[in-house]
Amino acid sequence: NAVAIDLIAEHIRLKLQQHDLRRIYSNLEVVPSNFQIRGMHTIIRDADTSTADFAFYADRLLRLVVEAGLGHLPFAEKTVLTPTGHPYVGVEFAKRLCGVSIIRSGEAMENALRACCKGIKIGKILVHRIEDRVMDQEIVYEKLPSDIAQRFVLLMDPMLGTGASAQRAIRVLLDKGVEARRVLFLTLIAAPEGIHRLCKEFPEIKIITTEIDEGLDRFRVVPGLGNFGDRYFGE
Repeated sequence: NAVAIDLIAEHIRLKLQQHDLRRIYSNLEVVPSNFQIRGMHTIIRDADTSTADFAFYADRLLRLVVEAGLGHLPFAEKTVLTPTGHPYVGVEFAKRLCGVSIIRSGEAMENALRACCKGIKIGKILVHRIEDRVMDQEIVYEKLPSDIAQRFVLLMDPMLGTGASAQRAIRVLLDKGVEARRVLFLTLIAAPEGIHRLCKEFPEIKIITTEIDEGLDRFRVVPGLGNFGDRYFGE
C-alpha cells in the first residue's frame, strides 16, 4: 500500500544520505538499520510518546550504540575450556577502558554502558555554552579517571548537533593525554554539521551513531526528537 511504499522510500533516502557521509569519513559508522530500529526511532521521535516509553526505547537503541562501539576495541585471541571439556578459541577485548558522559543528556547512556561493561569507570564533563555565542563552549566541571590517558574512552552524548560540545569535550580528553585513536564518540542521532565538525578536526576518533538526520534548524537537530534530557528524565 501507499504507506508501506512511503516508508520504504524514506528508508532508502536515509540510507543513501548516510552512505554519502561514510564515503567521505572512514571513521564514521552508522549502526546497520532495519525496520525494528526504525520503529524504535519512530517511537522516541513522536512528540506524544510518554516519558516511560521514551526512556525504554531510547535505552534499547543506546545499548545498540554501545555494543557497536565496543566492537571497535582491540582484542587478543583467547582459548577457554567449555563445560563439555572441549577448547573454544575466542577473543578477549581490551580491559583498560572507561566511559565519559557529557552532562546531562550523556548521563542517560550510562545505564546502557554499565549493562554491557560490568564495573566500568565513568567520568563526566559539563560543557556550558557561553551566552549568546552558541558555538563557543566552556568547561565548567570535569571528573575523569586519574589514569584516563592509558584507557580507551567511550565519550557519550545521545545528540550530535553543531558538534561544539563534543568538540570541547574531546579537547579535554586530548589535553589529559588520551590518544585520539583511543576515543570513540557514541551518539544516538547525528546532524551532518556535527559530523563534519568532528571528523575534520579529529580524523582519528571513531563516531558511532544509529541515524543521521537532515541537519540543523536554529542549532537544533531536525527532524530530531526535541530535548533528549528533558524527555528522558521527565523534566
